[in-house]
Amino acid sequence: MQVIQQKLTNSPAQLTGLLHTPDPNAHQTKLPAIIIVPGGGYTHIPVGQAETLALAFAGHGYQAFYLEYTLLGDQQPLGLAPVLDLARAVLLLRQHADAWHIDTTQLTPVGFSVGGHIVALYNDYWQNQLPALLKTTAENLAVATVILSYPVINPSLGYPKDAATLSKWTANSTEMAADQLVNQHNRPTFIWVTADDPLVPATNALAYATALAKAKRPYELHVFEHGPHGLALANSQTAWKPDANQPHAAHWFNLALAWLQAHAN
Repeated sequence: MQVIQQKLTNSPAQLTGLLHTPDPNAHQTKLPAIIIVPGGGYTHIPVGQAETLALAFAGHGYQAFYLEYTLLGDQQPLGLAPVLDLARAVLLLRQHADAWHIDTTQLTPVGFSVGGHIVALYNDYWQNQLPALLKTTAENLAVATVILSYPVINPSLGYPKDAATLSKWTANSTEMAADQLVNQHNRPTFIWVTADDPLVPATNALAYATALAKAKRPYELHVFEHGPHGLALANSQTAWKPDANQPHAAHWFNLALAWLQAHAN
């Protein structure tokens, strides 16, 4: 497996890829790609967890990347800078599609916690705002599907916990209310969350799913009864405390793989 690292243009962000070299005798010589967008409260990137998640997808035949996006330590207010970083990452995958053996019809960003916020906003903005900001076309920014894992969706729904933190995020909270920005261009969306998440209330995921339903956009929602925030794979590989090893919630990964396969057909 080849490891590549690329700094993104006009940003402190970096994209790391874990790449297969396809078997030249195989029928499929270009592979689907995922971009892990990790959490960390916009203050840090849990790189070890992001790498573990990328490796999990790589083990199922994906060209797997993870994004270290712009943080509060880089810029305040943060605004849409991390969303622009994800857009730059999508453009980079398209630019290197041949060299990296990527099927550009099967690109999927996978966001966790505030990474889910970034991906949800990208899902809202890719067609109607980001092209002009990056001087490109919506076609170049299109993704096939998106996955949201215990996402932050709207700052009014319980995270962040205080106005001082929100003021570091944005001077205009409307631009970060992802459920309010859903439109007819949102891509098929897989969402999973635990009902008793103590940090980011499950009402965030439910609000986004409700918005997609009202807009008649395709989505799949899984609400597992129990599990702390930050589950990642929800198994022993990523458990940051004993209660974060949740075999039932860990089913999200195989459910997501099956959902991705269904959308690839």
